[in-house]
Amino acid sequence: MYIPRRYEEKDKEKIHDFIRENSFGILVSVKDGTPAGTHIPLLLEKDADGRDVLMGHISRGNEQKYALTDGAKVMVIFHGPHAYISPRWYTQMNVPTWNYIAVHVYGTVKIVEGDELHGALRRLVDYYEHPMPQPVKVEEIPEKVYHENFRGIVGFKISIDEMQAAYKLSQNRDETSYHNVVGELEKGDDVTKGVAEEMKKKTNFGQ
Repeated sequence: MYIPRRYEEKDKEKIHDFIRENSFGILVSVKDGTPAGTHIPLLLEKDADGRDVLMGHISRGNEQKYALTDGAKVMVIFHGPHAYISPRWYTQMNVPTWNYIAVHVYGTVKIVEGDELHGALRRLVDYYEHPMPQPVKVEEIPEKVYHENFRGIVGFKISIDEMQAAYKLSQNRDETSYHNVVGELEKGDDVTKGVAEEMKKKTNFGQ
């Protein structure tokens, strides 16, 4: 991913937090020169050797399964809030742009089956059910229903080789313009307000 230096985020823990908060990613692979992508939830964990991995699964009917073989290289895209930025909000007229946060993860695939996949599915359900008023446990799902669905998926883990994170949040603008952009974004919907919240965490104006 092309990231000008002023927008690059290198804090590993901050990037991990972003992935956890925006865990519905796009899994991208290439087979025989043809790219494919699938939108899926992915759980950031550590494997038995302490390496950072992403656990996930896709439908067995998904043609992308043919690209997901042991040792295959893939990319996962995670994106957060984003918003159009009008030049009217600057102290001096300039071109319009877009503010956003995005993370690209590059890694190596290993197919997961049997008990390991069952465990990954339980953790995935627990993770997303945890904030619910009455969290559902996998054990509550009728056994027949669970196993019918289990047979219909291909599980995998992605050992993370590299992470790239872009936090493009008007860092190149003067302080007044920066605060003007924040104020205008706060007038918008929840997505643009999300960009404003991220901008309020920044202090490196004009860098």
